[in-house]
Parts: sequence; structure tokens; C-alpha cells
Amino acid sequence: MRQNPSFVLESPDEIKRLVRENPWATLVADTENGIVASHYPIVLDETSDQLSILTHVGRPDEQLLELGTREILMIVQGPHGYISPGWYDAKPAVPTWNFVVAHLYAVPEILSDEENLRVLGDLVDFFEQHMPEPRRMNGTIENAAYASRISAGTVGLRFTPTRVVAKSKLSQNRPDETVDVIIRELEGDGPYAQPALAAEMRRVHDIRRAARD
Repeated sequence: MRQNPSFVLESPDEIKRLVRENPWATLVADTENGIVASHYPIVLDETSDQLSILTHVGRPDEQLLELGTREILMIVQGPHGYISPGWYDAKPAVPTWNFVVAHLYAVPEILSDEENLRVLGDLVDFFEQHMPEPRRMNGTIENAAYASRISAGTVGLRFTPTRVVAKSKLSQNRPDETVDVIIRELEGDGPYAQPALAAEMRRVHDIRRAARD
């Protein structure tokens, strides 16, 4: 991913935040049989001081990705959207795309069956916590027994990146007044409205303005 000093995302806390708020990742492996990609939910290991991510794959994806034998790329994509040059001033301009993304590289650690079952429970709890009546994986004896059976069809992973390339391209190179226009357009009801992207831009630019002032 091409980097620009204006858009580099270096803060470990910000990358953790990106993972927490966008818990659906793409795993890419350059295997002996060519490039393979899979998509899975992820959750941060909140007990680790490092950036460490827990997930699982369904069998036989662990073989297709050749997990544990080579470096894997995990892509975590945040809010993104089209930015029209009509939202700038009257000077000549071209459109762009604003986005937040992290490319994380590691050789995944394969978890034991016991650890995998715990990770599956953590994943379910992470998503079910927002439901009015959460269905926990281990909520009942019957459910726990069922989960234990189906977990045999999955392989748990711990992904602790040894290399991180992250980018937050949110019009940081534009004047404040232009940024304000872009945010309003993204918050509106036009064809390229993206409220989540607008909220992320507002958050980042408020922090930058506070630091500058």
C-alpha cells in the first residue's frame, strides 16, 4: 500500500480501535498453489499489551491458506467513501476516495482445541452483547455441548503482527473549510452519503484542531 506522510496511521491505540469497530477481516496468503483469500470475524485479545487478534477459520481453509507455515496478510477495512471534487473549492480538482485501513502481517499461531473453543465463545459474546437477549455460546448446557461439537470444524488463530502498514486518508491535506464541507456532504442524503465516514472524519479533525489550537 502506497504511503503518504499526511495519512500514515501509527498509533497502536488507533489501530486497535479500528479492529474493535470493524471486526471483519480479509486473510490473504501467497501459497504454493497461488494467492488465496478468506474472510472471517475477528476480536482483539484485550488481555494482551500487544496488538493481538483472535479469530478462527473453517476447515479446510487452514490447509488452503497453509496456516502456520508462512506469513499471512490480514486486511482490516474501516469506513470509506467517494469524495467528489465538487465538494472542494472552484479550483481544478479530481475526485478521491477517503478510507481507513490496516495491513497486518504475521505467521499466525494455531490455537489448541481448548483455546479455539474459548475464542469462539469470545467472538459470539462480542457480537451478541448488543442483542436484547444475548445467545451466549455457553449460555446453556445444551448450547455448550452443541458448540463443542461444531468447534471441531474450525481452527483457532492468534494473529500478532510483526509488521503493520496502516493508513487513515481523511482529507488531512485539505483546509478546514473544505473538510467541513466534505463532512456535511457525507452526513447528507446525496448519492455518496457515508455517515460512518463523516463521523470518523469529524473525530480525527476535531483531535487535530484541538492539538493545533
